[in-house]
Amino acid sequence: MIEDELLKLRFKLGGEDALRRMYEKYLDYLLGVAMAFLNDSHAAQDVVHDVFVSLAQSADTFRLTGNLKHYLATCVANRARDRLRAVKRRREHPSPEGVKPQAEPPENGLICTEQARRIYEALAQLPEEQREAVVLRVKAGMRFRQIAEIQNASFVAVQARYRRGIEKLRSILNGRL
Repeated sequence: MIEDELLKLRFKLGGEDALRRMYEKYLDYLLGVAMAFLNDSHAAQDVVHDVFVSLAQSADTFRLTGNLKHYLATCVANRARDRLRAVKRRREHPSPEGVKPQAEPPENGLICTEQARRIYEALAQLPEEQREAVVLRVKAGMRFRQIAEIQNASFVAVQARYRRGIEKLRSILNGRL
């Protein structure tokens, strides 16, 4: 926690090493969050890198008083959500050339264990709001109130989404882990 406060301060003052340290410290965590949303290792890497590029570009105006880890997870979640929306739009409105984007298997780039692959596949089957609530709660460690702010929903609605998502994951995985 103290290290994060120092990192935020050094980054705000223009320290390049602070951004690099944030990247090194939270890369695996953020990739896990992105993978849970996207189930695509290349897309997850792109999302995390985009977040850090945006962060680097906003160094002059950077003002964060809260938790750095949750801030970065929120940024990754928002980028992943934007990417999912873009993919959905492309499916609904295919390009005139008829070229459809091909999804990369999650095993490329990141080495996923069989167990993680099953979990990511199960998460991909959840409705978007439930998946987001489960990922932000379990993977990002956020509180329900924080998730409610991100999803623009009530505290009770987020708890219900989380509970239904966990129940559906249990039924999908059905003791396979």
